Amino acid sequence: MPGLTSVIDLDRCIERLYKRELLAEAVIESICVKAKELLIQESNVIHIKAPVSVVGDIHGQFFDLLELFRVGGFPPDTNYLFLGDYVDRGYFSIETISLLTCLKLRHPNRIYLVRGNHESRGISQNYGFYSECKSKYGNANVWHYFTDMFDYLTLSVVIDNSIFCIHGGLSPNVHSIDQIKVVDRFKEIPHEGPMADLVWSDPDPDKDDFGISTRGAGYTFGAEIVKKFLAVNNMVHILRAHQLCEQGFQVLFDDRLSTVWSAPNYCYRCGNMASILEVSENGERFFNVFDAAPENEEYREQQSTQQQGMIEYFL
Repeated sequence: MPGLTSVIDLDRCIERLYKRELLAEAVIESICVKAKELLIQESNVIHIKAPVSVVGDIHGQFFDLLELFRVGGFPPDTNYLFLGDYVDRGYFSIETISLLTCLKLRHPNRIYLVRGNHESRGISQNYGFYSECKSKYGNANVWHYFTDMFDYLTLSVVIDNSIFCIHGGLSPNVHSIDQIKVVDRFKEIPHEGPMADLVWSDPDPDKDDFGISTRGAGYTFGAEIVKKFLAVNNMVHILRAHQLCEQGFQVLFDDRLSTVWSAPNYCYRCGNMASILEVSENGERFFNVFDAAPENEEYREQQSTQQQGMIEYFL
């Protein structure tokens, strides 16, 4: 297997993926091996510098990922931090995660990938990614390659020592960012504990403390929890994804926390906007809002005439 990795032409792979061409199964296997070799070197808390554009959930909406690049700039001209949930629900999880993985390998210091709650075996087996892999490749091997790689994705990123970025939210078991650094992340996301909370939790604007989450995993957390976490860790802002926002973003707790959502017209029917959060060198934050790519409707019209029985993965 290690011998395969040396023959990958990443530029050629990226060129093909931009055209929505699937890579060969053996190439995917090699890319995932190479990605694990890179990701294992990254800490659970990666420190990066602005400028950087932060991306929320994508969920296999490949045409909208390309629209995002058209709006925000294509790598490596723009630095990107992706906050997870690359797969499931949309039609093109394979193409989406294949492209992002290749971009990470090609530009390791300009592309950062955080783990979301859907980057797990248990969730992606039930919400579309597994079925898509079997449908497009005839077996589940590609799903196994990618889900093994997901175990290596980092849990958090800090921008300019001031903005703490995760997929989901805070945990009653994590008071200091230093506690995240000692979490064993190289495994399936557990049902409970700090790692689960970081990818599953949500802010609650009506509460001050931690509360029970209706998701069945993680917690809700309120204003006082956010204030205390920022003070203890000498941060000014928490940036996360994980929740659909009708306007593409949401700012809570007197500008102490933001949610960025990057899947427009989520599930091809929600009608919401999407955004990229652009963090400038001087720390200013700007939500660059965009709408769904027109290719989505063209594709759906094409599919409706060709495949009346196509599985709707997002149901």
